[in-house]
Amino acid sequence: MESLEGKHFSITDPKGVNTVIYEVYKTDKEYLDKYPKYTVERLNSTEQFVGDLKKKTFYVEDPQEKGNQLVIFSFAKDRVVINNGLLIKDEVKISKKPVPFKYNTIYSEEMTELKDFKYTPNLKRAITIIDPETAEEIKPVLYYDEEADEVKGKCKLKPYKSYFAFEIRDDNNKEET
Repeated sequence: MESLEGKHFSITDPKGVNTVIYEVYKTDKEYLDKYPKYTVERLNSTEQFVGDLKKKTFYVEDPQEKGNQLVIFSFAKDRVVINNGLLIKDEVKISKKPVPFKYNTIYSEEMTELKDFKYTPNLKRAITIIDPETAEEIKPVLYYDEEADEVKGKCKLKPYKSYFAFEIRDDNNKEET
């Protein structure tokens, strides 16, 4: 029988809201000259319906003693609410003031392709693109750029559709999305 290590926690989404959570990783110092300072990875989750509400359980596979930094996105019909969180031991601490973020539709009559997402050696990336209607990630196609000697990715975006893209950056020692 396999033994599972890690932590889990649950949230309940109100009707019409779809929440996804990402863990933020800081790149090791020896790789900072070639890779982004922060990368993100979506937490695995399971869902169960409780009446009209969705209870989601999120799983952190590698809990850190100092805590795991989380970015929480709650997608509603015309907006995204962004929260910061920290998993410490058996408790998730969420910032008291969520950051509301409205996005505009990017209009294109042709299929759009975004290229050149850089990946770290463990295949994590700094930028993530999400379909706000389904809260699903747009998975990039990976390829090896021989000239740059690194793994990159590209995403195909459909016409007449909006997307939500985010990146964790360092700006005067403040993390932002």
